Amino acid sequence: MIKQISSILLFAFASLWASEANAQVTQADYERADSIVKLNDLVYHQVKQLRWVDSSSSFWYNTKTKSGLQYFLVDAEKASRKSLFETEKLVQQLNEKTGKALKADQLDLSRLELDPKAKQIHFVFDKAYWTLSLKNEALNKDSVVAEPKPEQHWANKFDELGNDPVSSPDGAWTAYIKNYNVFVKDAKTQAETQLSFDGSAGDFYSSYLSWSPDSKKLAVNRVRDNADHYIYFVESSPASQLQPILHKQYYLKPGDALPIKRPALFDVESKTQIPLDTEAFENQYDLTYPEWRKNSSAFTFEFNQRGHQVYQVVKVDAATGKMTVIVDERSKTFIDYSGKRYRHDLEETGELIWASERDGWNHLYLVDANTGVLKKQITKGEWVVRKVVHVDAEKRQILFEASGKNEGEDPYLIHCYRVNFDGSGLQDLTPEKQNHDLSFSADFNYFVDTYSTVETAPTTVLKKTSDGSVILELEKADITGLLAKGWVAPEPFVAKARDGKTDIWGNIYRPVNFDPTKTYPIVEYIYAGPQDSFTQKSFYAVSSRFAGLAELGFIVVQMDGMGTSNRGKAFHDVCWKNLKDAGFPDRILWMKAAAERYSYMDTTRVGIFGGSAGGQNTLTGLLFHPEFYKAGSSSCGCHDNRMDKMWWNEQWMGYPIGPQYAECSNVENAYRLKGDLLLIVGEVDDNVDPASTMQVVNALIKAKKNFDLVVLPGTNHTLGGEFGEMKRRDFFVRTLLKQEPPKHNN
Repeated sequence: MIKQISSILLFAFASLWASEANAQVTQADYERADSIVKLNDLVYHQVKQLRWVDSSSSFWYNTKTKSGLQYFLVDAEKASRKSLFETEKLVQQLNEKTGKALKADQLDLSRLELDPKAKQIHFVFDKAYWTLSLKNEALNKDSVVAEPKPEQHWANKFDELGNDPVSSPDGAWTAYIKNYNVFVKDAKTQAETQLSFDGSAGDFYSSYLSWSPDSKKLAVNRVRDNADHYIYFVESSPASQLQPILHKQYYLKPGDALPIKRPALFDVESKTQIPLDTEAFENQYDLTYPEWRKNSSAFTFEFNQRGHQVYQVVKVDAATGKMTVIVDERSKTFIDYSGKRYRHDLEETGELIWASERDGWNHLYLVDANTGVLKKQITKGEWVVRKVVHVDAEKRQILFEASGKNEGEDPYLIHCYRVNFDGSGLQDLTPEKQNHDLSFSADFNYFVDTYSTVETAPTTVLKKTSDGSVILELEKADITGLLAKGWVAPEPFVAKARDGKTDIWGNIYRPVNFDPTKTYPIVEYIYAGPQDSFTQKSFYAVSSRFAGLAELGFIVVQMDGMGTSNRGKAFHDVCWKNLKDAGFPDRILWMKAAAERYSYMDTTRVGIFGGSAGGQNTLTGLLFHPEFYKAGSSSCGCHDNRMDKMWWNEQWMGYPIGPQYAECSNVENAYRLKGDLLLIVGEVDDNVDPASTMQVVNALIKAKKNFDLVVLPGTNHTLGGEFGEMKRRDFFVRTLLKQEPPKHNN
């Protein structure tokens, strides 16, 4: 009898599973998922653009209202606000002059500039420049917008010999490079004098020469050149021709040789070179150009040691060439020079303000700029200075942004503070317990504060910097229409990290048609790059990255695990030489804690996706945590840190290139794959070498692993675009929902 009941229950369970499995996600579901972003159109009175007018106390901003996009002009001194122009009249004129049928709620002007003296505004519309008179509302088309010039690639080799000759401040001399050496020319007599004699093609003086303010000395870097390193990729389907095009891009990778820069000093009056002992600074990642003191007594440079464990500010005496290290930053792990470096020189008082994590948290310090003696730690506590906004040398005060200062609050929420140089008088100018987005007037007497959370619609106000008091309430977002459509706000969720003490903060994204009686697979969007934190903190109604996938029947989550930035140094250091960690122990605990609270979150069906570093993280999660992550969609991943850009990878993985690089490599560990994998890569990705993905493919094939691969012709660094999004949705529908996606070709 028991066996019979068990058989019946087993059959019923199997039938139920089969029924669910056979239920199809339809093309209509996909279309609904695509259209979900249109809910953003139901948010009104949210400030979209804002710009202060030159050095004045006035600014303009625009906001979407139910009658269309409106532009306003605000005078902070007068505490007044008025319409910048009549939207409907401008739309009517633009339609007449362009033949368009634009509506008032479709007006969107770019590059808008206000000329208060001429009482005109200038803007770009329909690929042309226009001028609108604010006196008589006359509209004129000025010229057609020129095609923008291609931007220089971030990885291009810097041309140290590409600068023009540099005139001395008094106009008496011109300095330049000739035959790789330093020359000066007398402006009156045109007599030419050679100051250096040891420059050569591979060891030359830079053309970026720096005169002392008194025109008596000349400082410059001598550069020992490095070997070039390129990445190559084939554009299979170019628009310009039938045949493929081979591209190459200068691109340094971890371990590659770097140029070595050594400061040099010349006395122009005596036509002599003052010897400098630069040996201590030659193991360098970078050495900056000389910066002279205003009194010409010395210049400084910054030295970033290869491996990023030593960072120094060095003063060079202009008379003797004696070098003094005035800031000596050292770390057993890494110095976050790319994200937290801050220096402000106070020449009138012989001081400088410096940011450092030396006490375990990013704070500001006051240093004697001549001796290097620490005068005062300005800010202190278990919180993080995020950005210095302004230094007022006269009042000896600093405006800065920080997070984590207010107890009982999400430690990532940004607030604005003012503090005196001696650390006294710390004041929060933004006491509202939300995330603050700030814009200051040129004189820093006023600021616009837009504050919100992922759950709370934004409010925008004008405030006085002196005390943070509100001058004008500008806009309060209206989301009633959004709520009427069933919008479900992201939910901030907190769980303990692997240490059982540290809070991990993240968000839960649910579909509009969310039903708590159902069970949902979990899909994590991951980007665990150590350069920042990434979880949404401000209001944004619907993100296509999350919402489209959620609408197909998933709970989407995002969080910042250990190893990411904007918390304490110990939290950040988890990534050191260990990018494969990616905070996964914290992430898994976070999702399990969320599922304990919400039983509809199914931790037996967990997927993961991301791009770039998130693409690396995605595959790493599958390889090293297969017991938890069952399916992953990895886009344009830097799967082996030896294959990716030098600056980013040596920052976190260290130098020289040790065994940690192989230990963290998805290529070396591809044999571990157990779950389902979708790889997406653009064939002309000049940010992350696309060969990195193909090396994973090669390793997976050799290990006889099954996976899906999408190569996007002519596509650069990308999460996948529309086609990639479709493939990612299909992938998760098939692997986690156990349903067949619609046949898109029909």
